[in-house]
Amino acid sequence: MESVSVILEGPRALSVRPIALDTPTADDIVVDIHWSGISTGTEKLFWSGEMPPFPGMGYPLVPGYEAAGEVVEANSNTTLKPGDKVFVPGASCFGDIRGLFGGASSRIVTHPDRVLKIDAGLGAEGAMFALAATARHALAGLNNTLPDLIVGHGVVGRLLARLTLAAGGPAPMVWDIDPARRTGAKGYEVMDPEEDPRRDYTSIYDATGDSSLLNTLIGRLAKGGEVVLAGFYPEPLSFAFPPAFMKEARLRIAAEWNREDLIATRALVDAGALSLDGLISHMQPARDASAAYQTAFDDPDCTKMILDWKGSA
Repeated sequence: MESVSVILEGPRALSVRPIALDTPTADDIVVDIHWSGISTGTEKLFWSGEMPPFPGMGYPLVPGYEAAGEVVEANSNTTLKPGDKVFVPGASCFGDIRGLFGGASSRIVTHPDRVLKIDAGLGAEGAMFALAATARHALAGLNNTLPDLIVGHGVVGRLLARLTLAAGGPAPMVWDIDPARRTGAKGYEVMDPEEDPRRDYTSIYDATGDSSLLNTLIGRLAKGGEVVLAGFYPEPLSFAFPPAFMKEARLRIAAEWNREDLIATRALVDAGALSLDGLISHMQPARDASAAYQTAFDDPDCTKMILDWKGSA
C-alpha cells in the first residue's frame, strides 16, 4: 500500500512523493485524507529547522496533525465503518520515514482510537479540530479562568474568543498588531494593543508564540492576574521579576490537547455552540505543497492554509 505524502527531507527541503505505508494490522483502520492543515507553529519550526530537540525528532519526516478524511478500510473490532468521515491528528505508518506528525498524506494507517468521527457536512473545516481542541484545552485547564484579553487574532486566538462566548463568558478583548487580522470578529472586539489603555486584565491568554511579550503582558495584569501561554514558544521565556512581584502575577502553560478535549469540542460543534467557519483563508492542491507552505509561513493574510488531497492518492 502506498500514499502520496509531504516529506520534509530536512530544513526547507520539501517534496511531495509516493511512499510505502506500513501493512495494516487487524486492529487498524485505513483513512483517505481529503484535507490537511499547515501549522504555523510547530510545523513551521520543523520546516525552518528551528524546532528545539525532543525525543523522536529527526528527518525525513511527514508533518501535519490537522487532517480530515474518510475511512476506507475497517474491521469488526471498531465501530467505525468505510464511508465514515473522521478527524485525524496524524499517524506514524511510513516505515523509516518519521511520522511527525504524519497527517500530510493522501492515505494513512492508524488505530481507530486515534481518530474522531465527525459530521460529513464539515468538509475541510473538519481539519480544524486540532486547533479547536488546543483552544479548548487552554480554557479547560487546571484552575482556569476565562480570558478577558486574548493576544493574537490568528486561528487559535479566534477559537479562544469563540469558545469564551460559547461558555457564556463576557466578550473578551482581542489584540493584534496586524490590521489585516483585526477583521472577522463575531461578538467581540479586536484592536491594536497600542490603542488599549487597560492595565487591569485578570486573565490574559497569549496565542502568538512570541517569547518577547511576557513583560508587556504582565504589565497589563490586575493584581493577582494570570498570563496563560497558549502558543508554542521556541525561544526561552524570561521576565522581569519586580513588576511580576508587585502584581503577584501567575503564569500557566497550556499543554497539548487530549481526547477529552476533542470529544468536548465535537459536542460544541454538533450543538451549534462553536462554529469552525471563516477560519480557513487559503486552500491549494496537495501537489503544490511547496508553494502552499511558503504562503502559510510568509503571507500575513494567510490565517490557515489547507492542502486538498482529493485525487492525490
